Amino acid sequence: MVKISVIGSSSMDLVVTSSKRPSAGETVLGESFKTVPGGKGANQAVAAAKLGAEVYMIGRVGDDHYGKIILDNFKENGVNIDYVEPVTHMESGTAHIILAEGDNSIVVVKGANDFITPEYVESAKEIIKASDIVLIQQEIPEETVEYVASLCKEVNVPLLLNPAPARQLKEEVIEQVTYLTPNEHETMVLFKEKAKEEVLHKYANKLFITEGKAGVRYFNGKAEVLVPSYKVEAVDTTGAGDTFNAAFAVALAEKKSFDESIRFANRAASLSVTKFGAQGGMPTREQVEGNL
Repeated sequence: MVKISVIGSSSMDLVVTSSKRPSAGETVLGESFKTVPGGKGANQAVAAAKLGAEVYMIGRVGDDHYGKIILDNFKENGVNIDYVEPVTHMESGTAHIILAEGDNSIVVVKGANDFITPEYVESAKEIIKASDIVLIQQEIPEETVEYVASLCKEVNVPLLLNPAPARQLKEEVIEQVTYLTPNEHETMVLFKEKAKEEVLHKYANKLFITEGKAGVRYFNGKAEVLVPSYKVEAVDTTGAGDTFNAAFAVALAEKKSFDESIRFANRAASLSVTKFGAQGGMPTREQVEGNL
């Protein structure tokens, strides 16, 4: 069993389903409303645990009703919460999601996730050093991502940075991380006017661009490779990217090849969109391996 530390956000997802996405100033009638645990960090932690990894979550929640639900959900899914502390004066993070017309729109309120500081992560340094891989995203303070990149480089632990939500990264951070997994929009934010081929060649076996239904593209040092995705009927795409990143991290920690790791992650992500909810649709190891 590989050991993975996930440093990132936890939130409560407030999900509205509607047949139509409202325009500015427009009111539409929704079809359903649900609250489900989410947050990119929490989603990736739960997905990795379902895939058989020993997962340690490093994060913060509010000292509120949502915080208790989030912690209970981690326990139910086998995620270690020794490094998830409540922030007494702050609400838990929330994500306000509209599912409409086959896709999602999301507004994130960070809440307690803003208190995942470099100093707080420092308290989990020993478990980070003992990990086979560390997984991090960008719903937490920028300086924390920079600190973790430097720390993982220092202690020689592989770091997978999923640069979502999109924001620019310092060149030294990109150099320090082991794997970088932006989607096409995030790639444009990270590398501005540079052509996709140029940045892929510059970051061989480091940059893995997820291209939705097309698959995942990277440069292996000799040629550009596109590993195709699996075709499924999507019910809810929320959390598909998080499932991909978690599965990719698990496979890499297990020393699978890049192509094998991407196929494993693509299959996990494809299965995740066939059910409702970011975490509710995340597949088990048996389900993924039974469909490869």
